Amino acid sequence: MEVFAEYLANIDNPQHRERTEEVLNWVAEKYPHLVPKIAWKQPMFTYHETFIIGFSIAKHHMAVAPERVVIERFTNDIIESGYDHTKELVRIKWNSPVDYSLLEKLIEFNISDKADCTTFWRK
Repeated sequence: MEVFAEYLANIDNPQHRERTEEVLNWVAEKYPHLVPKIAWKQPMFTYHETFIIGFSIAKHHMAVAPERVVIERFTNDIIESGYDHTKELVRIKWNSPVDYSLLEKLIEFNISDKADCTTFWRK
């Protein structure tokens, strides 16, 4: 995925870079109809020009941002996965496994819930 090549190249820690690339590749392979892009200096995926999910990195975690309504809907699943979260993002610590079934729930909810959305963000 060339669109993310520069972003990934700028991740200094090789383990963080590898994990980030693994997650981005998983999304791209699982959901080939989503459009990968960099916006606000972060990798994200869109569908019919509406935001579906975004990612960013920090010193201690990878952040997953599906929008607030998704975090609220799946709070229990996020907690069950052992992840910390805020109103806007889920934190996957670098030393924790990625719960791909949780990512799948977040992405599929957004694809379905935003099927008729005509704006980038929910209104």
